[in-house]
Amino acid sequence: MSWLGASLLAFDLETTGTDIEHDRIVTAALVRLEADGTVSAERHWLVDPGIPIPAEASAIHGISTEQARGRGVRAREAVEEITRAIAEALAGGVPLVIMNARYDLSLLDRECRRHGVVPLSARVGGAPAPVIDPLVLDKHADRYRRGKRNLQALCEHYGVVLAGAHQAGADAVAAARVARRVGQAFPAVGGIALADLHALQVRAAAEQAASFQQYLRRTSDPHASIDPAWPVVPYGPAAPVTAAG
Repeated sequence: MSWLGASLLAFDLETTGTDIEHDRIVTAALVRLEADGTVSAERHWLVDPGIPIPAEASAIHGISTEQARGRGVRAREAVEEITRAIAEALAGGVPLVIMNARYDLSLLDRECRRHGVVPLSARVGGAPAPVIDPLVLDKHADRYRRGKRNLQALCEHYGVVLAGAHQAGADAVAAARVARRVGQAFPAVGGIALADLHALQVRAAAEQAASFQQYLRRTSDPHASIDPAWPVVPYGPAAPVTAAG
């Protein structure tokens, strides 16, 4: 059965930066979309990350250090709630949609370890699955298209309205709708079972990482190393993983 007719749980983070090992969650959203595209449930978090939010990050998502400290929940509490909600959804068979999953899920994993919260991988017995990543799918299905592949660019390409870019809830909804549009446009990814789709993305993400590493070594850094793991970079020494676009 194709995943296009399934309910989807969309997830997005806004953070203090783009380094999975050191940056922190500032806002988060989990939004459930039904097969007809309507939103049936949503949860939002404003988090006190416990460190100052750089001005560059605040300029993107609009949350200052003062706002996070004054109105945000403690990081450990938020990380526990987010991780538990995702684990429960995956246990119930609901696929998780994340734009650039390797970044969001890896950063969530590090936040769990930082705050003494049981990581998602331990709760679900391995790498989270099934995950649907519109960035990986689009690069795989339409690999020779020129131009940017960030969420805004994908929304424009697939005709998805993005109302409130860099707000976690809006980005999550848009990512889920883009994923469905990719599946509708390319039956080779839209017409397969979730388990097969997840396995396809593991392979595709590794190929994309190798291609990007080769490009960097050829153009700017002969020692560049891009971790091929997806949807979570394993904990331990690894090359930096940055946000898409």
